[in-house]
Amino acid sequence: MHGFLVVDKEPGMTSHDVVAIARRALGTRKVGHAGTLDPMATGVLVLGFNNGTRLLQYITDGDKSYQATVVLGASTVTDDFEGEVISTADASSITDVQINAVLDTMRGTFMQRPSSVSAVKVDGERAYDRVRAGETVVLASREVTISQLDVLGIRHLEQRIEIDIEVTCSAGTYIRSIARDCGDELKVGGHLSALRRTRVAGFTTSGAASIAGLKNGEFTTLDLADVARVTFPVREIALDEKLELSFGRTLAQNPSEGIYAGISSSNELIALLSNVEGKAKPIAVFAPAQ
Repeated sequence: MHGFLVVDKEPGMTSHDVVAIARRALGTRKVGHAGTLDPMATGVLVLGFNNGTRLLQYITDGDKSYQATVVLGASTVTDDFEGEVISTADASSITDVQINAVLDTMRGTFMQRPSSVSAVKVDGERAYDRVRAGETVVLASREVTISQLDVLGIRHLEQRIEIDIEVTCSAGTYIRSIARDCGDELKVGGHLSALRRTRVAGFTTSGAASIAGLKNGEFTTLDLADVARVTFPVREIALDEKLELSFGRTLAQNPSEGIYAGISSSNELIALLSNVEGKAKPIAVFAPAQ
């Protein structure tokens, strides 16, 4: 059995916790996920199992959507509510106009500094492990794209302000960094109090399995070919072409640019292909050699 499973993660769990539950539910050790969710976060976690794990990197590279709540008036070591508060300030004088002006600068493509407790590796060790060990970690900025950043609501609560936002962004974007940078720019500090991922590439919470459903065997998996169809351009593969690909041989070039999926008339994912030197070259073969 090969395929995918979309889970609606609950708060208080790591992504690895969900993978462990899925391994028991699916009866296989070969399970991976397309993009980590923090323990505080909820929402879409895409799992691939067996040969599905070979497609995860392409799904991870897709854009993502989130709903989040930013709190102005306090900074934390983790840039979210679970971390130790390192500074506070009275944010009551900050106006909605100022907030929107700062968030406006975070739309488009720009350089963003990842949160210190991200999964980025520093000298072979995860940044969050170094922070938990007491180190001060400042990561290098990286290019990200935020195509949507909508303010859904602003609440003024004595000395703090809560801002509900909806974000669509490229892979590698940190929503916690949006909260931190907004608070820093307004000189009152900022962090996240809530985070929910609503979409990863073509996957949403619609039809996603709950943790309880996963434990009780109440879930639906997705076929490799169906996932490939929503992730890549598709080339229909004839029976003789399937045989060629199963041995790793090339086919005639396809009009599609980049990576595309070769799928048979029986809806079997045969291979991922890319045009190289006038030929369609298989970069990952899923059909067994005949």
